[in-house]
Amino acid sequence: MDIYQKSLKFHEDNKGKIEIKSKVEVNNADDLSLAYSPGVAEPCRAIAEDKDNAFRYTAKGNMIAVVSSGTAVLGLGNIGPDAAMPVMEGKAVLFKKFAGVDAVPLCLGTTDKEEIVNIVKNLEPSFAGINLEDIAAPDCFYIEEKLKEETEMAIFHDDQHGTAIVILAGLLNATKLFDKKLSNSKIVINGAGASATATVKLLLQAGVSEDNLVVCDSKGIINSDRGDLNPAKEELAKITNSANLDGGLAKAVNKADIFIGLSVGNVLSKDMVNIMNQDPIIFALANPDPEIAPELAKEAGVSIIATGRSDYPNQINNVLAFPGVMKGALIVRAKDINSEMKMAAARAIAGLIQEPDNERIVPGPFEKGVAKAVAISVAEAAMETGVARIKKSREELEKELAEVTY
Repeated sequence: MDIYQKSLKFHEDNKGKIEIKSKVEVNNADDLSLAYSPGVAEPCRAIAEDKDNAFRYTAKGNMIAVVSSGTAVLGLGNIGPDAAMPVMEGKAVLFKKFAGVDAVPLCLGTTDKEEIVNIVKNLEPSFAGINLEDIAAPDCFYIEEKLKEETEMAIFHDDQHGTAIVILAGLLNATKLFDKKLSNSKIVINGAGASATATVKLLLQAGVSEDNLVVCDSKGIINSDRGDLNPAKEELAKITNSANLDGGLAKAVNKADIFIGLSVGNVLSKDMVNIMNQDPIIFALANPDPEIAPELAKEAGVSIIATGRSDYPNQINNVLAFPGVMKGALIVRAKDINSEMKMAAARAIAGLIQEPDNERIVPGPFEKGVAKAVAISVAEAAMETGVARIKKSREELEKELAEVTY
């Protein structure tokens, strides 16, 4: 059987990947009276007096929902909420495995962005955070921003920000190897969806100049003269490509230092790589087929190439970011996951590689200490930027994360 047949059998045998387990034993009448009636009335009264007591007396403080409309699932597209459930279950497994976060998959039977916002807003009594997942652009931008404005939950759209964080972490280490400065590097991003937009914004936050950032979609370079741009791409045109270049991908990559592919397979040719600057850095992240096969890139003289695949070195895997980011936000009850927290996450991931080399610019997904390092850095950044509702010392953070092994 190939991997797809094995996975189908795996899901059938287990009837999905998650279950609910009790933290407490209920073996007799005394246990029952504490866990349920009559004893449960007392924490109810305490929460009625002060709803913040929910974080003290219930699982809410470590509970998030993984929410999807099923409109942009993996590379499968708009396959609907029912078909999205295996992915959301998988995400819940990863949150628990890597950071001890309890996550509930919620696939919504609507694609109306206002209805999605309203549904998620009304989940706030139950959840401290929301991981938005596999929601198509541009609606995903609107949904995230509205939820940030109208709730106090920690809102994180992993397709955008998880990808951007790990890309930045990889670039911080890759540029060190060639003594390049990220801020001075000419960077071309192929793809203009959710992850590309978030990557652009995080790179700008990291000091990359608008002059040095060019974004391409399937029709070519995004610039202010194009009349076919949706609002999200119009925003990209305002914050990138200040020289207003036009043309195709070959024009964009001419004398570029870094290529980031967030698009489709096999669109970057060896000839295009040959007109990039010396020692180009290639992040070809399309799955399952990268924008250029690593073998072809190496034939063109590329020494650092990252992909989204686990069978090549330098896998840019979101699992390095999202569990720790959410855990860090939850343990200080952050009311936002801001750009400083994302920057802190990227630096934490990069910092775990003491001596980067061409085939090791980010940790592997199962390396110990990644989620813990990210969580601590994110929590500290939340406190420093005033979005944390509670303050904790480094010692307290370490203690709270003692059971997080990844």
